Amino acid sequence: MADITELITFLFVADLEVSHDFYSEILGLELTVDQGDCRIYRVTATAFLGICDRSDRVRGDGVIVTLVTDSVDEMHERLVAAGAVVESEPKQSEEYRVRHAFYRDPDGHLVEVQRFDDRNWASSI
Repeated sequence: MADITELITFLFVADLEVSHDFYSEILGLELTVDQGDCRIYRVTATAFLGICDRSDRVRGDGVIVTLVTDSVDEMHERLVAAGAVVESEPKQSEEYRVRHAFYRDPDGHLVEVQRFDDRNWASSI
């Protein structure tokens, strides 16, 4: 395995402030770096999500940002109360052995909140 120590996934957004409110206020991610036209939020100790003001290059389809948590239903209640756009209510997927729900950020990017039934899912690869 490569000596990769962290992961940052960047999304292009049309309005940096509106997207900041979604990722910071609604999802509750911690703003780690403000680079002016890009902002980076901490998801875990070594995983980050970045948003960049690129209104001419926004494409809300083709990417799913999946946040893994044991508290899918609790997070759903918090997101609904905060006004998140719900794409799909929490449900169990027997096919993928997960409980998950889907939301849309202000630019139409699909955000999934998911819990693996197999707590050791990453060790089975």
